[in-house]
Amino acid sequence: MKGYGGRPLRLMEVCGTHTAGIFRSGLRSVISPRIRLISGPGCPVCVTPTAYIDKCVEYALTAGFALVSFGDMLKVPGSNAASLERAKGFGARVELVYSPFDVIAMAQREPGTVFVIAAVGFETTAPAYALLMDELAARGVENVRLLTALKSALPAIDWCIRTESSEGALPPSVSSDLSDPARYAIDGFLCPGHVSVITGSGVYWPLAEKYGKPFVVAGFEEAHLVDAIYELVRLAAGGDSPAPCMPPASSGAALVSNCYSEAVSAEGNAKAREIVDNYFERGSAVWRGLGTIADSGLYLRERYASFDAGSRALTEDASLPKGCRCADVITGRIDPKDCPMFGGACTPENAQGPCMVSSEGACGIWHAAEGR
Repeated sequence: MKGYGGRPLRLMEVCGTHTAGIFRSGLRSVISPRIRLISGPGCPVCVTPTAYIDKCVEYALTAGFALVSFGDMLKVPGSNAASLERAKGFGARVELVYSPFDVIAMAQREPGTVFVIAAVGFETTAPAYALLMDELAARGVENVRLLTALKSALPAIDWCIRTESSEGALPPSVSSDLSDPARYAIDGFLCPGHVSVITGSGVYWPLAEKYGKPFVVAGFEEAHLVDAIYELVRLAAGGDSPAPCMPPASSGAALVSNCYSEAVSAEGNAKAREIVDNYFERGSAVWRGLGTIADSGLYLRERYASFDAGSRALTEDASLPKGCRCADVITGRIDPKDCPMFGGACTPENAQGPCMVSSEGACGIWHAAEGR
């Protein structure tokens, strides 16, 4: 790929783990400068809206409640830079867990406390919360609630493509330059491996056919990434040489390749999707910095409303901090280092924007890779 001399390509890796793997393996230094790898909205923590963080803080500070969360949520700023970590300094009760199932023992020990789980993630983590619901019902545990910020990556990919040159569809936080529509065009997508295990590679066929752009499913090891990027370049450049990856499963999916066939099938994990569909339904959701994206959220169905902690009411999102360009970062309009706050006013220790908070956020990954 170092010798690629075709037209310039902008290829988006949707998954933050891919971004980290690309930096770790040094792949950016061995590909042609005509191939630009850009980050996408693949970090669920980074796109969680401020209203959600504020609600988590509210529960953590309320007597009789405990907020249950993974550690990567602690530093995410809500309104006025409030975060769960800062709230702990004011006596907020925040319980850190390594698995959602840890909440069961907590709830059984303290039946008088309501444990609210910060359920954040994409298709990969949604089955775990569905299985948790099964277990809560089986054990008769009634003092657990879910505050969901579960999202689907597919509508966000569709949103990124639709808004490449449409100023009217963009929130104020996202840059636009209609004098040069090609400036923000994405030529192909490196599809998230973990998400694709659940959804299957077949879910990308309609998007590929609709927009005429290639989608390549990738694993996470260096060899996986090399194969997948090579394949994506081949498809994006219109090449007709034999594909190094598993051939498309149907003639209508010529722009989709699966380079992670040891873990991903065309159909995906039907059992996981079935249990998710039993408990959750689709609805519009707010993505931090991007606004509302239709059918991109997963919410508990009405028959399980007693387990919901008010997820559907979280429809507002505060503006990003002045100078923060996280919205441009997660839509591939700029690299993290092009944000004026990067590495100065905004660092992992003093994150101003959500992309710097998580280990899967593009800014956090770039900051760590550059040793700043």
